[in-house]
Amino acid sequence: MTSSIPRPVRGALVSVCWALIIAALAGCSFQPEEKVWEISGPVFGTTYHINVVLTDDQSRLESLASGIKGELETVDAAMSTWRSDSELSELNSKADQSEWFPLSEPLYEVLKTAEEISELTGGAFDVTIGPVVNLWGFGPEARPEQVPSDDLLARVLEQTGHDRLELRADPPAVRSDTPQYVDLSAIAKGYGVDVVSRYLESEGVDAYLVEIGGEVRVSGHKPDGDAWRLAIEQPVSAARQVNRVVVLEDRAMATSGDYRNYYESEGHRYSHTIDPATGKPISHNLASVTVIADDCKTADALATGFNVMGYEQADVLATRENIPAYFIIRTENGFETHQTPAFSSYVTQ
Repeated sequence: MTSSIPRPVRGALVSVCWALIIAALAGCSFQPEEKVWEISGPVFGTTYHINVVLTDDQSRLESLASGIKGELETVDAAMSTWRSDSELSELNSKADQSEWFPLSEPLYEVLKTAEEISELTGGAFDVTIGPVVNLWGFGPEARPEQVPSDDLLARVLEQTGHDRLELRADPPAVRSDTPQYVDLSAIAKGYGVDVVSRYLESEGVDAYLVEIGGEVRVSGHKPDGDAWRLAIEQPVSAARQVNRVVVLEDRAMATSGDYRNYYESEGHRYSHTIDPATGKPISHNLASVTVIADDCKTADALATGFNVMGYEQADVLATRENIPAYFIIRTENGFETHQTPAFSSYVTQ
């Protein structure tokens, strides 16, 4: 995993000359100018883009880039199902999981949040659905030549269920009465965003935007004092279009949709989002859902759970729990948008 050399973000800078003139007119000494710098690279099968507000200090920026890379490598080594040497793969490979399996603090934290969201969504979010995800060809295994039969899905589903995982906090560990294959792809990116955010704060970076594969967390403001503005995409695969723009301060945002990761077979379109109740890709008219939360792992998991539930059920739950959520729904005449009351204060256009 490599990262790019930090570079200033175009359009976010004020002329040094102009800043000097202002300082002189004000009769005060010139302070180093803060700029928005971007650090980026590949991770988790996608990319990360991190903006930090700092003065021009190349050694510090390079140190941050190296530290970010190390933090993300730690997450990948713990939670990847694509790596045979990951902590999660070690758990998944055990034929007998009835004994306590010791967990690192990061893996325990993610599994704990996953269980909380599973309970909240009535099982719509379920990290044990990994074997079914693999049957449909959206995991590390190759895509099947034909879609799985109802009988096969029923047999595999019978062995899954988030309530089969038993967590222990001290010392952190997990066990299951039947072997489980845990898939954290719907929460690990969000957790990675949180880990990088914590790292930046530990290094004294107060203003930043961290994005991994579309999941985002922000803190502070840009050098001009403005809050961070983020776009919610129109759920179309052919182009990048903006549906709404939101303003975030010290919050996280994640989106789940069926318009990027899917395939077609024999005239049918299969989304990568699997409904744990049926074992089949979702097929309702909710094209995407965006959730805002205090941390990104929660936003990431909630967005997936709401996407599985569909608009009607998810809207009721999000409104009841005062969760900021934004829904884009397919209709015969295009897209309709709906938002919970808690989301309205974030929308700018």
